[in-house]
Parts: sequence; structure tokens; C-alpha cells
Amino acid sequence: MAAPRENVSLLFKLYCLAVMTLVAAAYTIALRYTRTSDRELYFSTTAVCITEVIKLLLSVGILAKETGSPGRFKASLRENVLGSPKELMKLSVPSLVYAVQNNMAFLALSNLDAAVYQVTYQLKIPCTALCTVLMLNRTLSKLQWISVFMLCGGVILVQWEPAQATKVMVEQNPLLGFGAIAIAVLCSGFAVLASVGGLYTSVVVKYTDNIMKGFSAAAAIVLSTIASVMLFGLQITLTFALGTLLVCVSIYLYGLPRQDTTSIQQGEIASKERVGGV
Repeated sequence: MAAPRENVSLLFKLYCLAVMTLVAAAYTIALRYTRTSDRELYFSTTAVCITEVIKLLLSVGILAKETGSPGRFKASLRENVLGSPKELMKLSVPSLVYAVQNNMAFLALSNLDAAVYQVTYQLKIPCTALCTVLMLNRTLSKLQWISVFMLCGGVILVQWEPAQATKVMVEQNPLLGFGAIAIAVLCSGFAVLASVGGLYTSVVVKYTDNIMKGFSAAAAIVLSTIASVMLFGLQITLTFALGTLLVCVSIYLYGLPRQDTTSIQQGEIASKERVGGV
């Protein structure tokens, strides 16, 4: 049985939603901007390493605050990190996968527009869904399967005639960018099965539902598209617009709660018994 979700105010949920949306959109736009600059590029591996070091420092700080004293802090590290080498080795697998995924994001945004990247990267949803079905023996509802195929169709439309950015002068390879996204999507689908990426994402997962997270993803796509038009001169095509709409709708449908058919089936059985008795 799933643990009950903590009661939080609607205002706090909206705050989490707004921050998650802005972080997703700002990350993509900022990364695209820095990777298409005419100045000397930085190493993506260095940026990924610095990001993980910052996460480590924040995690250590949060742990120190929760434990409340240096003694309990050392004991917690000794018990959960140094004293659990097997668990540490298990966590190293998704960590390595996330490292590959993050480096692929840099490569993809060096060759694809931010809006195209945001839409295409949503392929992580069907990839994760397939992983959960094949590896964890979970089932998807009919609506979820429909939304998965709808999302794939939307991405195909987006890639069929990609929107072009007129203000980007650096040489790009869209095929290489799409290949990088494909690898990142596969990494995302595998790694999600083992852990939740990002400190803030863990807070959002705890305090919000799937519908709000889906709305956040769709809003991040819209914001990235608007920013790409303003900053990079993105020219939106009809196929891109239709594909983006399909992806946004499919994200919403996939996150809808599954209908509990148990009570419906019991009601149907009871009504048939009453009819048979008459």
C-alpha cells in the first residue's frame, strides 16, 4: 500500500509547480545559449562535475541540519555511507547513468533548438513506461498506452520538419543532436527505476501529483518555445506546433489517475445477482 501523501497547502503545491517549471525551462534555455555562443566553449564534463559537487555539498548541508550535531552527523555518514558498501555500489549504477545522460543533454543542446529538445526529450515517458512494464511487471491503462503512442507521434511530427533558429550562426548537426537525446532518454528510463534525479525534484514528487508534474512539463515546453523565438529567432512550423500540442496533451493524459474498477465490477456483479434472484 502506498504511503499517504502529506497534506500541504495549495499555495505550496503551486509554488513547487512554478519553480519546477521555471527550472526546467531556464536550464534548457541557458544551456542552449551557452552552447551556441561564438566564444570558446567550455567542457561539458566540467559543468556536469561541478553540478554534482554542488548537489553533494547541498546534501551534506541538509544532512548536517537534520542531524543537529557533529556527532550524529558523523554517525549517520558512518552508518549510511561508509558502513553500507553494497548499497553504495548499487547507487553508483544510476549515478553513472545520470552522468552519461547529463553529458548527452549538453551534446543535444549544442545541435538542437531548446524547444525541439524539450519536446523530443519527453520520449523519456514512454521509455520509462516500457522499462516498468518489462522489468517491474507493472501494467499500464489503455489511456496510458494511447498517450504513449500519441507522444511518440507528436515527437515524429516535431522531427519531421524541425523548426529552424535564424539567430544561431554556429554549425549544428541535428542528427547528432537527436542521437544524443535518444541516449539520454534511454538513460533516463533506466535510471528512474533506481532513483529520483535532482534534489528539488524529490520535493516535487513528494508534495505534488502526476497531473501537476505533467502540467509543469507542458508549461516548460511552452516557455522554452517562447524563449527560443525571442532569443534564437526560432521559426515555428505547422508540424512543430501540431507535434508539440500532441506531446503536451499526451503528458496530461498519461498522468491522469487510473480508474479503480474494483467497485464498478462489484456493483455489476451485485446487480446481476439481484436480477437473477428476481
